[in-house]
Amino acid sequence: MIRDTGSIQLSTPPDGPRFARTSKTIQKVKHKLNQKKMVSVRRLAKDYSISKSCAHRILKDDLKLYAYKMRIEPKLTEEHKNKRKKFVNWVRHNFRKEDTRRILFSDEKIFDLDGMYNSQNQRIWAASRDEADEKGGIKVEQKFPQKVMVWLGVCSKGVTPLVTFDQGIVDHVEYIQNVFPVALEYGNTTFGKHWTFQQDGAKPHVHHLTQKWCRDHFPSFIDKNHWPPNSPDLNPLDYCIWDEFAQRVNCEKVTSKPTLIDELKRAVKKIRQDVVLQSCSSWTVRLQRVLKNNGYYLEK
Repeated sequence: MIRDTGSIQLSTPPDGPRFARTSKTIQKVKHKLNQKKMVSVRRLAKDYSISKSCAHRILKDDLKLYAYKMRIEPKLTEEHKNKRKKFVNWVRHNFRKEDTRRILFSDEKIFDLDGMYNSQNQRIWAASRDEADEKGGIKVEQKFPQKVMVWLGVCSKGVTPLVTFDQGIVDHVEYIQNVFPVALEYGNTTFGKHWTFQQDGAKPHVHHLTQKWCRDHFPSFIDKNHWPPNSPDLNPLDYCIWDEFAQRVNCEKVTSKPTLIDELKRAVKKIRQDVVLQSCSSWTVRLQRVLKNNGYYLEK
C-alpha cells in the first residue's frame, strides 16, 4: 500500500475492539447526564460496569465535557431583583461618573486561626501519601477555632486602616464606636467634603442609631432603603478585594489570636493598588450588567 499509494489507510483501527468504551455505552452515559444533572465518575463506572478511567475518558474525550465545581450564590426573589434594578436606576439618576469614584465601600469578614484553605488549588506533589504528609500535606483544624472579625473600607484611592473585633462579632454600639471614626477620617482626608459612605444590610448597619449617625456625620451615605439586599456582587470587597486580601495573609505566621491580628494588619498593607482601582472602576459596569441580567446575581 505504501508502494502503490504512498500511505496506509486501514479499514479498521489498529487497536483491539472496544468492549467497554463503545458507542452504545457512550450514548447511555450521555442519556444519563441529560436526565440527572450531577453524576460522579465513580457512579457511572459502577452503573455501566466499566472502570473509572474508562468512564473519565468517555466524559472528557468522547463527550468533550469538563468538571465544574458547584457555585454558591445568594437566593434572589423577584422582590430582590426588582430592588437591585431600582438601586441601579437610583445611582444612574443621582451619581455622576466622578461621584461613583468617591464612594467608600465597606464590609466585614471573619478570619480564624485555621486560616484559608483551598482544597482545589493547594496540592502537594509527592510519590506517596506518606511523603506528601511529610511535606505539609495535612491541614490541622481546630473544632472551635478562635475568630477575629475585621472591617475594611475600599475606594478608588486605596483602602482604609483595618478595624478588628476580637470577639468575632459586633453590635451596632461597637460598630459606631470603632468603625465610623476610621471611615470618617479616611473619607475626609482622601476626598474632602464630597464623598459617599456605603454599607450593606447587616443588622448593626440598619439599626436606627447607626443610620442616624451616618445622616449626622457623613457628607452622604447609601441608606438602608436604597442598598439592595443579598447583593455582595455589587460590593468591590466581596467580588474582588477580600480574595486579594486573603492571598496576602501568611497563615504560617499565625499561631494565636494576637499573631493573627498582626498578620492581618500587615497583609492589608500589601493589597495591590491596581487591583483596588480596577475593582472600583468596574463598579458602574457591573450596575449596567444588573439591568441587562434583569436583576439576577452577577458572577465574578
